[in-house]
Formats: sequence, C-alpha cells, structure tokens
Amino acid sequence: MNPNQQFDRNFGNALPPALLILILIWIFYWADSLFLYQFYKLGVLPKSMEGLQGIFLMPLVHSTENFNHIINNSIPIFLLTMFLFYFYKEIALRIFVFSWIFTGLGVWLFAVNKGAYHIGMSGVIYSLVAFLFVSGTIRKYRPLQALSLFIAFVYGSMIWGILPVSPRISWEGHFMGLIVGVILAIIYRKKGPQRPKYLYEIEKELGIEPPDLEGMYWEKVRQEEEKRAAQEQELKIVYHLKKEDNKDSSEEK
Repeated sequence: MNPNQQFDRNFGNALPPALLILILIWIFYWADSLFLYQFYKLGVLPKSMEGLQGIFLMPLVHSTENFNHIINNSIPIFLLTMFLFYFYKEIALRIFVFSWIFTGLGVWLFAVNKGAYHIGMSGVIYSLVAFLFVSGTIRKYRPLQALSLFIAFVYGSMIWGILPVSPRISWEGHFMGLIVGVILAIIYRKKGPQRPKYLYEIEKELGIEPPDLEGMYWEKVRQEEEKRAAQEQELKIVYHLKKEDNKDSSEEK
C-alpha cells in the first residue's frame, strides 16, 4: 500500500467519528434553544444521584447563553478526534470512551462546588490533549512526537484552564480531563502505533546475540600472527661450510 492509499484509508476512518461528535453537540445545542426543558440539568451535579446521568451527557450540553461556549469547543473536539482516530486507530475508540466517562466520573466525585451543574465538552478536550501529548512523547516515535509538538504549540495555553480563574468555568472538568488523559497515555503506552525496531533490538529480545564483527577480525589477526610465529620457529636454516682441500703443488726449479 502506497502512502497516498494509507493516508486516504486513515483519513476515511478518522473523519466519521469526528463529524458524529460535532453533529451531536450541535443537535443538543439546537434542541436546547427550541425546547423549554433546562438542558443544563443533564450535566454533572457532583455527589448527587440526579447528577450521575451527567457522566454520559455532560459533554453534549453547552450553554445557550454564551454562543462562544460551543464554538470554542467545536473546532478542538473535531480536530482532536480526527488526530486520535487517524494516529491511534487501534485504540482510539477506547481512549475516547474512557476520556468521556472517567472525566465525568471524576467531576462527580471530586468537584468542589456541589450545587453547580457542569456541562460542556471541554473536559474531554483536555483529556485528548493530554493523551496525545504524553503518548507521543513517551513512545519516542517521530510522527507522534511531531503531533505532540503541534498539540503543545496550539493548545499549550490551555494549561491555565485547570486553575479556578472564573466561577462560571468548570476548572474541575478541565483538571479531571487532564489527569485522565495522562493516565490513559501511560496505561496504553505499549498499544497502538509503536516506534519501528532495529534488527539488533529484535535479536536482543529473542535472545540472539549479534556477531561481534570487530572481535572476530582481531581474533583472526591474532591467529595469523601466532601461525606466522610458529612457522618461523619451525623453519631452521642449516649452513654447511665446504672446505677446499689444499693440494701440494710442486714447484719446478
């Protein structure tokens, strides 16, 4: 499969869930503006049996009094869901569902203001931001590290949202989402996309020691030197000196 086909396939898998979430929150917003029912009561009411339903419905409800609320959440949740299902398609659904449920559960259990309803998708957004950033960092896989840098650059300023800067902002939802995202990134660090392994890493995992080429070379050199030295010792040169016989020469007088 060539890169273009791979991109089309991954993009095709990532687009439907991102659009579905976007359509759902706008349907709830539209219904809230039409009907007399107070949709904010579908949010999380901490430590209340009535507020338990908000664990599942809180992210779908947005304030009709502040149009920026749904606008500010629509673009991030669409992009982050796309990133999640594009890069982490094997575990994306689990990560999204757990981010949704455990963020709401954390707000229900630990939110400070017991009498306030918590609504909006921002808790899930914080969870996805935290997951994508931490997961890409600890996996040491370049495409995911690049995604982590992008997340940090675009959404890094969101870190201030975990502080109680305004009574109308659910900082508890932001904080719980951040914690859930970090925990999910650590739990699922060995699942989904992984950095390709080098041959020596695979051999090491299988208990196969790679050949010591340098050691083999120097061992061969040593053996040749020892062989040469042994040959020199075995080679003996014997010199035979031949003496000429002195013949008596007669001298004529």
